[in-house]
Amino acid sequence: MARICDACRPSGDRRASDADRICHRLDADPRAPRPRARHNESVHPEFWLTDDQRALRDLVRQVARERIEPLAAHVDETEAYPGDQLKVLAEQGVMGLWIPEAYGGTDLGVTGFCLAVEEIARACASTAVVFLVQFAAGYPLVVAGTEDQKRRYLPRLASGEITTAFSLSESGAGSDAASIATTALRAGDRYLLSGTKMWVTNGSHAGVLTVFATVDRGRGRRGITAFLVEPTFPGFAIGKLERKMGIRGSPTAAIHLTDCEVPIENRLGEEGDGFRLALGALERSRPAVAAQAAGIAQAALDAAVAYARERHQFGQPIASFQGVQFMLADMAMHVHASRLMVHHAAASIDRGAPTTALESSMAKCFASDSAMRVATDAVQIFGGYGYTREYPVERLMRDAKITQIYEGTNQVQRLVIARELGAGARG
Repeated sequence: MARICDACRPSGDRRASDADRICHRLDADPRAPRPRARHNESVHPEFWLTDDQRALRDLVRQVARERIEPLAAHVDETEAYPGDQLKVLAEQGVMGLWIPEAYGGTDLGVTGFCLAVEEIARACASTAVVFLVQFAAGYPLVVAGTEDQKRRYLPRLASGEITTAFSLSESGAGSDAASIATTALRAGDRYLLSGTKMWVTNGSHAGVLTVFATVDRGRGRRGITAFLVEPTFPGFAIGKLERKMGIRGSPTAAIHLTDCEVPIENRLGEEGDGFRLALGALERSRPAVAAQAAGIAQAALDAAVAYARERHQFGQPIASFQGVQFMLADMAMHVHASRLMVHHAAASIDRGAPTTALESSMAKCFASDSAMRVATDAVQIFGGYGYTREYPVERLMRDAKITQIYEGTNQVQRLVIARELGAGARG
């Protein structure tokens, strides 16, 4: 019989929540049959994960295989928004993994969230990035939002009624986030936001966006402030939608703000808190991007191993050739090492480590570089077929590339790593 774990047990008269529904699945009868593992899935569960974490991973893996992976090629080819896939995740309580129970979520930590991201990315990277940006955009609300703000938005995000977006980058402020030019002018009981945001993942579909603007350019990063902006606010407009190489089902939009009227009650925290909140969100979401990269890499490895076993040349499977074996071995090592780094960074955050910038940047940088390498090698193993859309590896290679760029380029990650090691030069 399924049971609800103590951490997620409902209290008082509260009705069973998404947390309860997930836990019923997490604690299902261990004697029940489980889906057969793929050829390169270890039959021994990772010892560092709890039983609940492993069960969550298995649940999301099954849902992703059955309901998300079959649609991945269509999403890529048509640039279709994965709205139905997000609804499926919401039905399973997965959309609220990062949201406290009091607001309808399950709050299973960064580790639980990263486990879900990897399995979703393994099935469809476009769905995964829309899913993971919910955490990046929602983190400032969870840690700095008022009770009113949380009750207005978090239950709707947990249920999948609305989605959110993280709106920080601008044409002249990408890696240099402190240089944003979007302004927020106080006008009585509201702020007037003016500027253009770029590269806003899910910007065209979000019901609320976390937007960063400066109340005083002369204060530099100390003037940056965060706001909850709804697309219905006067002065808000969706601009150009980018045509991208990969993650084509994930909409990437420009957002135009022209004296956009934002009520003062939609300011997150105090004036000047925005830069700290943005860095905190990025530090916590980088392991999730690394998990997305690990999922893409695992999918590429899955495909390469299966193809190498099936493809025959010179009267034998190409998997019997030492050159191919070496490639597969290197690919497997990169996937496994990436996963370990993701879990280490996520666990450090969950344990409340004073700083996790080093672990987060290492995981993001290594896993995304590995995903690009593994996906490229998968295309090579497929040969000419790998360059066609008949097989998924070319899509995986295109999807992998962006993980080296967003959430801070890997060059920036290396600078962060060097700085955290005490080797960063300071002028």
